[in-house]
Amino acid sequence: MFVDSHCHINFPELAARREELLAAMAENRVSHALCVSVNLPEWPSVIAMAESAPNLFASVGVHPDYEDVEEPTVEGLVELARHPKVIAIGETGLDYYRLEGDLEWQRERFRVHIRAAKATGLPLIIHTRSASEDTIRILKEEGADTVGGVMHCFTESWQVAQAAMELGFYISFSGIVTFKKAEELKEVAKLVPLERMLIETDSPYLAPMPYRGKTNQPAWVRHVGEHIADLRGIPVAEVAEATTVNFFKLFAKAAA
Repeated sequence: MFVDSHCHINFPELAARREELLAAMAENRVSHALCVSVNLPEWPSVIAMAESAPNLFASVGVHPDYEDVEEPTVEGLVELARHPKVIAIGETGLDYYRLEGDLEWQRERFRVHIRAAKATGLPLIIHTRSASEDTIRILKEEGADTVGGVMHCFTESWQVAQAAMELGFYISFSGIVTFKKAEELKEVAKLVPLERMLIETDSPYLAPMPYRGKTNQPAWVRHVGEHIADLRGIPVAEVAEATTVNFFKLFAKAAA
């Protein structure tokens, strides 16, 4: 069985198709999915989705791309994380690709999430784009190694992967790893130890081959796992088993 460690099935493109998505997951041997929060106003839809099925979970957090939104507080995140279906803090991190100017607010928001993770004992879901140096630096400064987490939708170098794993983080691969031009990422996927790997869809985005360009869904995480197995020359069952075990080890609240 596979697990989709990161999706956004509360988004409008997918929310109305919940029953169809769950059926497709079952058909493709995808046992569970984590519906990830990107801002506080939409968090009720995230938790409602998680509550709607026993194999769906939720996180709570505010994505670094969201400007001019309600800023999270440590206390607020801790309170929302008390919900039994919330198994992670995030997604959070830094994105210097989409936004420009003084991004100190992003860095401060990131620190708030790390402090909330430490207060709750829940792992972090990290988004980083064109900001890996500051991302690793802040994780170290805030002592994020005490809670760990996952570098979601990983697209960075092997050196960044190593730095993250040294802090106790897992590396999660999305459909991007199946794209023909993602040569460097494919090499990273060969090097990351299976015991430190997760797979995801980030749906409704980044549909893997052969569905590239279509609206992604959790069922298609199977194709990510199959591609990584092909890259490494190992049975797909090994990737499926390892990434599923890793999911429940990292997100221990889901296994409780």
